[in-house]
Amino acid sequence: MTKSVLVTGGAGFVGSHLVDELVSRDYRVRVLDRLEVQVHGPGAAEPGFRPEYLHPDAELQVGDTGDPATIARALEGVDVVFHQAAAVGVGQSMYEIDRYVARNTHATAVLLQAIVDRQARHPLDRLLVASSMSIYGEGEYRLADGTRFAPSPRPDAQLDARTWEMLGPDGGVAEPVPTTEDKALRPTSVYALTKRDQEEYCLLVGATYGIPTVALRYFNIYGPRQALSNPYTGVAAIFGSCLLSEAAPTIYEDGLQTRDFIHVRDIVTANLLGLEADPGAAAGQVFNVGTGRPTNLLQLHAGLQKALDVPGVEPQIPGRFRAGDIRHCYADIAKISAALGFEPTVDLETGLSELAGWMRTQEAENLTNRAAAELERKGLVH
Repeated sequence: MTKSVLVTGGAGFVGSHLVDELVSRDYRVRVLDRLEVQVHGPGAAEPGFRPEYLHPDAELQVGDTGDPATIARALEGVDVVFHQAAAVGVGQSMYEIDRYVARNTHATAVLLQAIVDRQARHPLDRLLVASSMSIYGEGEYRLADGTRFAPSPRPDAQLDARTWEMLGPDGGVAEPVPTTEDKALRPTSVYALTKRDQEEYCLLVGATYGIPTVALRYFNIYGPRQALSNPYTGVAAIFGSCLLSEAAPTIYEDGLQTRDFIHVRDIVTANLLGLEADPGAAAGQVFNVGTGRPTNLLQLHAGLQKALDVPGVEPQIPGRFRAGDIRHCYADIAKISAALGFEPTVDLETGLSELAGWMRTQEAENLTNRAAAELERKGLVH
């Protein structure tokens, strides 16, 4: 029997790619999305708006996941839920606290209440929730004696002195190592706190009501359909927006901080593996979804600059730092590889070339300076 799937946030970046793959595998797909103007542009406020890239065979319901009547309607007849909907952006979350808590934490509670209310008459086969590497805070490190080290955030006094690298208890520089799912969670932003909420609420309710639930901790996603005019989206899209307008992006600290950049197609693969895996291998589990390879921001900028063929636009590096930023974090993917058979397939050079090709077809307004100025006004840049 063909299963019916609900994708919250399914008109967004990751959600729309997931919808494409689900439709191609003959699932019946329903999308619930609020069509946020910050993500989709001013046209999203017009009646009847539908993103042109959203698969025509997917049903679109426009509304807020946090509205009980809306989510109850969206869940009718649904067997599987992919909960992708969330307000994104570390910096913005630090001064729009109520909006992030409402869109992420509260909306997830409303979704789970609706799932529980219908569980007796239509039990859910599987719930997959999009979590985030941001909930780790800093990644894991190794000290000179080989001991693994899960540090607290760097103190402001250290950052004021422009000593950017993570220091161990003895004052020596700690070496970043792949971050495992067992690391203690130490969120450093409101966004990260709300993503932890989404993950933990889903896993708790799933375990309580016998709903096979999988949490996927996404690392730094890039690829076509990122919102280039949204200055709070992923750093690859931010750099691309700047380069397309031949404006120098600002990189905080020294640009040598590292992240794990994973292509959106690999994110979709992980979701489908989580859906179709035996419940014994996946239910109640948390999985990192990354490449296992660190890339610093200067390398990312250089790679995207080459892919876009925009020479001479070099980043500004003022030696400042933002509240909530971390130094290094990249994924240990041994668990998801062993349990689900996941392996990333898109290398960074290939992925950036694809992203650049798509970017050249888009019209984007570069709003990064406006976003940076807002952070300054709120006292979040030092």
